[in-house]
Amino acid sequence: MKKVGYTWLQEKLHLKGYQLSHESYIGTTDKTELNSKNTIIQTFKSKYDVSSDLPMSHLEFALKYDDLNLAFMKEVFTTVGHKEVEEYVLSKPNRKYPRIIGYLYEFTTGKEIAAKVTTTNYEDVLDSSKYITGEITKISKWKINDNLLGSEKFCPIIRRTAELAELLHWDISEAIDKLKDEYSPEIFKRASYYLYKKESKSSSEIEREDPPKDRMDKFIALLEDAGQKTFEQSLSENELLRIQNEIVDPRYADKGFRDFQNYVGQTMRDYSQKIHYVCPPPEFVKSLMDGIVDLEQKNTKTEAIIKATMASFGYVYVHPFEDGNGRIHRYLIHDILVRDKVVPNSTIVPVSAQILANMDEYDVVLETLSKQVEIKANYDLNDHGEMIVTNPSEIEALYRFPDLTRHSVFLARAIQSTVNNDVPNELLFLQRYDELKTDIQKIVDMPDKKVDLMIILLHQNKGNLAARKRKFFKELNPEEIKQMEHAYQLVFEKS
Repeated sequence: MKKVGYTWLQEKLHLKGYQLSHESYIGTTDKTELNSKNTIIQTFKSKYDVSSDLPMSHLEFALKYDDLNLAFMKEVFTTVGHKEVEEYVLSKPNRKYPRIIGYLYEFTTGKEIAAKVTTTNYEDVLDSSKYITGEITKISKWKINDNLLGSEKFCPIIRRTAELAELLHWDISEAIDKLKDEYSPEIFKRASYYLYKKESKSSSEIEREDPPKDRMDKFIALLEDAGQKTFEQSLSENELLRIQNEIVDPRYADKGFRDFQNYVGQTMRDYSQKIHYVCPPPEFVKSLMDGIVDLEQKNTKTEAIIKATMASFGYVYVHPFEDGNGRIHRYLIHDILVRDKVVPNSTIVPVSAQILANMDEYDVVLETLSKQVEIKANYDLNDHGEMIVTNPSEIEALYRFPDLTRHSVFLARAIQSTVNNDVPNELLFLQRYDELKTDIQKIVDMPDKKVDLMIILLHQNKGNLAARKRKFFKELNPEEIKQMEHAYQLVFEKS
């Protein structure tokens, strides 16, 4: 089979370090397959073949048939040079794809092409049937509708896959309203209190940390107050700094976004560092964070899950602080869901528990960017663990233009599973807890603390009071304990 589009460009221009989500080939039959890396392998008949071996012809093919990859396109532009791009665009200034390429060249590189477009027909940059799109900004120079999700500072690409489309069709608010109709307000309030604690605990466990109770309580207080500020305020340096200072050990409280090179690594047995992720060089941090703030301008009508994905994963990839980035990343998910009124105030969807239960998949999702950075980044690491990236301009586009499709799917699935399973399970437990408490008090009218202890011990041992635990209930006779065990079975084991 003959390579075409991105695959041809990757080989001919020696562009390394990119995991393409779509590869195109010319063969004898039309065929589409999915390989082990979740890359779509599409074969086209010969009539689709590119007639010349010019990079810009293959880039036009890629724009038509491959998935948009702005970081890859920027490296193509840099490799072929301004003159070749400009000549191609100016030779066909009124055609759709040269116009889009011209605009994306200026968007990704910051360099201008002196084009004169005379057509009056505006074309969308993104096909809304294939991509999640932002609100349109009309670009009169190119007669282009810029419906990208972000700005040149930070612009994720999210492909509208069948799975993502189905997940976005699911209504979170409706699912939560149904639960509120099914359970009493009092039970819902108690469940919310527990779920706030669960979110705080799970978020710390993801980081393999065990913070003291006062910092756990501070994180819970932050979660309870989420969604009350504007998107711009929540993602401002001052607000993020306030949150960071609340949740980390005071000795590691930052005074602003980092001005040093950060990385995520692991100390090996020989005391060397295994680098898992090279964070953006410090000179990019402020503009990347500004780009995340700018997302709100083009996404006032975008689904809350998509906004949460872009802001939270964008944030964690920037890693603007020395410590606390992971917990703030997950806090931002909740903050956006509440602000967009998808999740009611005083209610939480403890997504960290789902992340914790699916850490292998979560790590794979994060590696969609970190692995590409690992391949392309060159750096020096001294004996003190201090890093200096020596080719920042070559990796900048990876941070600015990430593909967050898999991240969106993962987060949407995690939220759906949390609302459909974790939250109902807690509500049901509390409802049955109250029912069992009433039944036990009918057997023996014990103090509340005694009843609560009995229920906890029965639940821990699948409805049986362990012999070594009977010392806590010396006042009860064997028959009374047997009746309580039976009551537990009736309440907790019914369908």
